[in-house]
Amino acid sequence: MSFGFARWRSACAALFLGLAGVSSALAQAPALKPLDPPQAVRVAYVPITKFATAYIAEARGLFKKYGLDVKLDSVKSGTEAIAFLDKGSVDVGGIAIVASLWSAWNRGLDIRVIAPGALDPMTDGPTKLIVRTDLIESGAVKSVADLKGKRIAAAGGPGSGGEYFVSKALESAKLTLRDAQLLNVGNADMPAAMEGKSVDAVLTSSPYSDQILKAGTGKLLVQDITPGLMTVAFVASGKFLKERPEVAERFVLAMTEAARLMQGADYLSQANMDAYLKFTPSTAEAIKGGGAIVFDPNMAIPTSGLADIERVHRENGRTEYEKPLDMAKVVDERFVAKAIETLGKAAPAK
Repeated sequence: MSFGFARWRSACAALFLGLAGVSSALAQAPALKPLDPPQAVRVAYVPITKFATAYIAEARGLFKKYGLDVKLDSVKSGTEAIAFLDKGSVDVGGIAIVASLWSAWNRGLDIRVIAPGALDPMTDGPTKLIVRTDLIESGAVKSVADLKGKRIAAAGGPGSGGEYFVSKALESAKLTLRDAQLLNVGNADMPAAMEGKSVDAVLTSSPYSDQILKAGTGKLLVQDITPGLMTVAFVASGKFLKERPEVAERFVLAMTEAARLMQGADYLSQANMDAYLKFTPSTAEAIKGGGAIVFDPNMAIPTSGLADIERVHRENGRTEYEKPLDMAKVVDERFVAKAIETLGKAAPAK
């Protein structure tokens, strides 16, 4: 009896493993073969670490693995990259999602978000809303609701990412930008502005937030305003996506593999550090001492977050239109879906 039971249990285990293997095989598509001859892809990017999936994919040979000859061209701003995309002189751009883009998409700008850049951390994010210490200690400001009528500094002015963050913070207390005075102040000037009391609060990040908190001129009021938010993305020209979709598939697939090489402690591996330093003007010390940067190993495009950014800019009067924009004009998720179909789902970001 015991021998029969052991054989039955062994057979069941084998069957279970076999079915699991079949299920796993069905869950993943065959690997995409490298293109032959290799296909050229030109990428314009702003040299910040939030676009590091492209740096890793290039430096660690993932683009070459799929038959791509990728050239990364550093540009001064996302606006410059968009101009190149619109002209068709580059295929992909690493850009920030700024307010002017929404009106351009509404007018028919033929570029689409095909992959995310880095995401804001769920906790201990780098962006902080700091209030002057004297206002906190006097009781004049106890919560976000008390910022009504106060002077809040954010870099970038109307339609900027800073304006969006301030809007979201105020929204948590049922306030809008119209309830406060938003001032356009450069990040580097914020410590002096707090010390001179020319502003009541600032929206900034490291190292400027660290300077203010260390000097004692300000205290943290709000952090993690928009956890998981995508403020930068990889966008591709419509021409590239229509004429060379097989190239776009492999481009996003390579970056998805790169994101999986940057999870947890691997983020600071020597191979990755070499790539960050090759494509950005940063230093090893700054990267190691900087705030957490999150790269989703499944490269999901947070469309609902994008829709919220659009809503806030529209409600703030920063767009040329008044009705919600159709996200189909903004996002093309086919290429991320293909990458996950090929590689399978990964564990959540570490």
